[in-house]
Amino acid sequence: MSPEMLLSRRGAALALLGAATTTVAVLRLRSPAAPDPQPRAQAGPGTAAFDETYLGRRITGVLLPAAAPGEEDVWQVTVDGRPLHLMRRADGTYLSMVDHYDAYPGPLAAARGAVVELGGQTLRAHEGRPVPLRDRKA
Repeated sequence: MSPEMLLSRRGAALALLGAATTTVAVLRLRSPAAPDPQPRAQAGPGTAAFDETYLGRRITGVLLPAAAPGEEDVWQVTVDGRPLHLMRRADGTYLSMVDHYDAYPGPLAAARGAVVELGGQTLRAHEGRPVPLRDRKA
C-alpha cells in the first residue's frame, strides 16, 4: 500500500468521524431535554410528586414526612385511588407488593410496573394495618 493511499484513507476516516461527531452535537443541542420521569424528593414532604394516567389507570404519589425523627419520608402511592404499598430496597430502588420481583429506580416506575402487572384487575382495598410479628398469635 502506498503512503498516499494510506494518508487518503486516514484523512477520509477522520473526516467521517468529525462529521458524525458534529451531527450528534447539533442534534443534542437542537432537541429539548426530556423531563425526568422520576419524582424528585427535593419537592418536599407533602407535595404532590406525580399524578398521571398510565395505560388507562390514574397513578398518584405524594411524599409524606417521616413519622418520627430518624425515620425516612414515605411515599404514598395510589392506583385508581387505591393504595399501592411500596418498599424501598437497601440499594435505593423500589418494589411494590403487586410486582415484588422487579426493582425500579423510583416510586413512579414501581407504580407503572404494578399497573402493567395488574392488567385489568384492580387493587384490593387494604383493611387496617398489618400486625407486627411479635403481636401475632401462634
